[in-house]
Amino acid sequence: MHLAQLNVAHMRAPVDSPELAEFVALLEPVNALADSTPGFVWRLKESESDPTATVVHDYGDHLLINFSVWESREALWNFVYRSPHLDALRRRREWFLRVAEPYMVMWWTPEGEIPSLAEGMRRLERLRAGGPGPEAFTFQDFYDASEAAHLPAAAEARK
Repeated sequence: MHLAQLNVAHMRAPVDSPELAEFVALLEPVNALADSTPGFVWRLKESESDPTATVVHDYGDHLLINFSVWESREALWNFVYRSPHLDALRRRREWFLRVAEPYMVMWWTPEGEIPSLAEGMRRLERLRAGGPGPEAFTFQDFYDASEAAHLPAAAEARK
Protein backbone atom coordinates (compact mmCIF):
# COMPACT_ATOMS: atom_id res chain seq x y z
CA MET A 1 0.00 0.00 0.00
CA HIS A 2 1.02 3.59 -0.61
CA LEU A 3 0.03 6.66 1.38
CA ALA A 4 -2.03 9.34 -0.36
CA GLN A 5 -2.18 12.83 1.12
CA LEU A 6 -4.25 15.86 0.27
CA ASN A 7 -3.94 19.27 1.86
CA VAL A 8 -5.76 22.45 1.06
CA ALA A 9 -5.03 26.05 1.98
CA HIS A 10 -7.13 29.18 1.65
CA MET A 11 -4.89 31.81 0.08
CA ARG A 12 -4.92 35.31 1.55
CA ALA A 13 -4.87 36.79 -1.97
CA PRO A 14 -4.88 35.59 -5.60
CA VAL A 15 -1.92 33.41 -6.49
CA ASP A 16 -0.58 36.03 -8.90
CA SER A 17 -0.74 38.84 -6.31
CA PRO A 18 2.31 40.54 -4.74
CA GLU A 19 1.21 39.14 -1.34
CA LEU A 20 1.91 35.61 -2.56
CA ALA A 21 5.01 36.33 -4.66
CA GLU A 22 7.42 34.81 -2.13
CA PHE A 23 5.27 31.69 -1.84
CA VAL A 24 5.11 31.31 -5.64
CA ALA A 25 8.90 31.72 -5.81
CA LEU A 26 9.24 28.74 -3.45
CA LEU A 27 7.02 26.44 -5.54
CA GLU A 28 9.69 25.35 -7.99
CA PRO A 29 12.40 24.44 -5.45
CA VAL A 30 9.98 22.82 -2.99
CA ASN A 31 8.26 20.80 -5.72
CA ALA A 32 11.65 19.71 -7.09
CA LEU A 33 12.63 18.67 -3.58
CA ALA A 34 9.44 16.62 -3.22
CA ASP A 35 9.99 14.95 -6.57
CA SER A 36 13.50 13.88 -5.57
CA THR A 37 12.73 12.83 -1.98
CA PRO A 38 13.17 9.10 -1.29
CA GLY A 39 9.74 7.50 -1.06
CA PHE A 40 7.99 10.04 -3.29
CA VAL A 41 5.63 8.37 -5.80
CA TRP A 42 3.48 11.03 -7.48
CA ARG A 43 1.99 14.49 -7.14
CA LEU A 44 -0.78 16.27 -8.98
CA LYS A 45 0.64 18.88 -11.35
CA GLU A 46 -1.14 21.50 -13.38
CA SER A 47 1.71 21.75 -15.87
CA GLU A 48 4.75 19.69 -16.77
CA SER A 49 6.49 22.76 -18.20
CA ASP A 50 5.68 25.40 -15.54
CA PRO A 51 6.89 24.34 -12.08
CA THR A 52 5.09 27.29 -10.47
CA ALA A 53 1.66 26.45 -11.89
CA THR A 54 -0.90 25.68 -9.20
CA VAL A 55 -3.63 23.08 -9.67
CA VAL A 56 -6.76 24.43 -11.34
CA HIS A 57 -9.94 22.92 -9.87
CA ASP A 58 -13.62 23.57 -9.18
CA TYR A 59 -13.36 23.91 -5.39
CA GLY A 60 -12.96 27.70 -5.12
CA ASP A 61 -10.63 30.31 -6.59
CA HIS A 62 -8.61 30.89 -3.43
CA LEU A 63 -8.17 27.24 -2.48
CA LEU A 64 -4.67 25.92 -3.10
CA ILE A 65 -4.44 22.14 -3.40
CA ASN A 66 -1.47 19.87 -2.80
CA PHE A 67 -2.09 16.20 -3.57
CA SER A 68 0.54 13.45 -3.59
CA VAL A 69 1.29 9.77 -3.03
CA TRP A 70 4.19 8.40 -0.97
CA GLU A 71 5.64 4.97 -0.27
CA SER A 72 5.22 5.37 3.49
CA ARG A 73 4.37 7.63 6.40
CA GLU A 74 8.08 8.02 7.12
CA ALA A 75 8.83 9.21 3.57
CA LEU A 76 6.10 11.85 3.75
CA TRP A 77 7.09 12.86 7.31
CA ASN A 78 10.72 13.28 6.28
CA PHE A 79 9.76 15.54 3.40
CA VAL A 80 7.31 17.64 5.41
CA TYR A 81 9.27 18.00 8.66
CA ARG A 82 12.90 17.07 7.98
CA SER A 83 13.69 18.90 4.77
CA PRO A 84 13.84 22.52 3.61
CA HIS A 85 10.07 22.22 3.05
CA LEU A 86 9.72 22.91 6.78
CA ASP A 87 11.02 26.47 6.28
CA ALA A 88 8.13 27.21 3.89
CA LEU A 89 5.65 25.42 6.15
CA ARG A 90 6.64 27.66 9.05
CA ARG A 91 5.72 30.70 6.96
CA ARG A 92 2.27 29.43 5.95
CA ARG A 93 0.40 32.08 7.97
CA GLU A 94 1.96 34.77 5.78
CA TRP A 95 0.20 33.36 2.72
CA PHE A 96 -2.78 31.32 3.94
CA LEU A 97 -5.73 31.87 6.25
CA ARG A 98 -5.99 29.93 9.48
CA VAL A 99 -8.89 27.47 9.37
CA ALA A 100 -10.68 25.77 12.24
CA GLU A 101 -11.37 22.53 10.38
CA PRO A 102 -8.97 19.86 9.16
CA TYR A 103 -7.11 20.90 6.01
CA MET A 104 -5.01 17.78 5.50
CA VAL A 105 -6.01 14.14 5.13
CA MET A 106 -4.18 10.88 4.44
CA TRP A 107 -5.36 7.42 3.41
CA TRP A 108 -3.90 4.19 2.08
CA THR A 109 -4.22 3.40 -1.60
CA PRO A 110 -3.11 0.25 -3.44
CA GLU A 111 0.41 0.48 -4.81
CA GLY A 112 0.28 1.56 -8.45
CA GLU A 113 -3.10 3.30 -8.10
CA ILE A 114 -3.36 7.07 -8.36
CA PRO A 115 -6.46 8.36 -6.58
CA SER A 116 -8.54 11.15 -8.07
CA LEU A 117 -8.77 14.66 -6.71
CA ALA A 118 -12.50 14.07 -6.17
CA GLU A 119 -11.64 11.10 -3.94
CA GLY A 120 -9.19 13.22 -1.98
CA MET A 121 -11.81 15.90 -1.40
CA ARG A 122 -14.31 13.23 -0.29
CA ARG A 123 -11.74 11.85 2.16
CA LEU A 124 -11.15 15.34 3.56
CA GLU A 125 -14.90 15.85 3.98
CA ARG A 126 -15.15 12.45 5.69
CA LEU A 127 -12.41 13.47 8.14
CA ARG A 128 -14.13 16.77 8.81
CA ALA A 129 -17.53 15.15 9.34
CA GLY A 130 -16.58 12.06 11.31
CA GLY A 131 -13.07 12.50 12.62
CA PRO A 132 -10.11 10.25 11.90
CA GLY A 133 -10.51 6.61 10.99
CA PRO A 134 -8.80 4.07 8.73
CA GLU A 135 -10.35 5.73 5.64
CA ALA A 136 -9.25 9.29 6.46
CA PHE A 137 -6.61 10.24 9.03
CA THR A 138 -3.78 12.63 9.93
CA PHE A 139 -0.21 12.40 11.19
CA GLN A 140 -1.53 12.94 14.72
CA ASP A 141 -4.28 10.29 14.43
CA PHE A 142 -2.53 7.85 12.12
CA TYR A 143 -3.78 4.43 10.99
CA ASP A 144 -1.29 2.03 9.52
CA ALA A 145 -1.99 0.04 6.37
CA SER A 146 -2.90 -3.10 8.30
CA GLU A 147 -5.69 -1.19 10.07
CA ALA A 148 -7.08 -0.16 6.69
CA ALA A 149 -6.77 -3.69 5.27
CA HIS A 150 -10.24 -4.69 6.47
CA LEU A 151 -11.85 -1.92 4.43
CA PRO A 152 -13.67 -2.72 1.19
CA ALA A 153 -11.68 -2.72 -2.02
CA ALA A 154 -10.62 0.76 -3.15
CA ALA A 155 -13.28 0.86 -5.85
CA GLU A 156 -15.98 0.10 -3.28
CA ALA A 157 -14.65 2.69 -0.84
CA ARG A 158 -15.12 5.41 -3.48
CA LYS A 159 -18.88 4.85 -3.84
